[in-house]
Amino acid sequence: MKNDFIKPILVLTLICLLVSGALAVTNSVTEPVIADAAAQRSEEAIRNTIPEAEGFEKVTSDSLPESVKEAYRTTNNVGYVFIVGTSGYGGDMLLICGIGPEGDIIRCATLEQSETKGLGSRITEAQFEQQFTGVDSSMEGVQAISGATISSTAYISAVRDALEAFGIVRGAE
Repeated sequence: MKNDFIKPILVLTLICLLVSGALAVTNSVTEPVIADAAAQRSEEAIRNTIPEAEGFEKVTSDSLPESVKEAYRTTNNVGYVFIVGTSGYGGDMLLICGIGPEGDIIRCATLEQSETKGLGSRITEAQFEQQFTGVDSSMEGVQAISGATISSTAYISAVRDALEAFGIVRGAE
């Protein structure tokens, strides 16, 4: 009777150990591949934000807004790129914002988002993203999306943080 109780426990424990080991091996093999793919996507997004740039160098500063995840300066002085994170209605958003040397936005684009399909996800549409092109820190003419106010307001706030970061980085030079 005691054997009938212990044997299934041992078998299940062995199965759990084997599956856990297989998952650990799979994770160790795929983790670098996933990290490399993410780095390549990030590099491509940075290059696409300011296509005239010859190269980029990372900028570090402790005084940047907390939402600014990464900041880059172009090597030929045609602008700056900021990767900014924020929270929208559906979760975290990550966007990229290129700003010219005079403080005008060159391009903004959404890198990641989990907003409601058909509403908040409209922040990824060209019509919304293109309204930022040429805008300066006054943000004059930028409008939130009707029906997706939380998502678009979060996006606009993130762009403001990029413009603030630009002022900090530019002032430090």
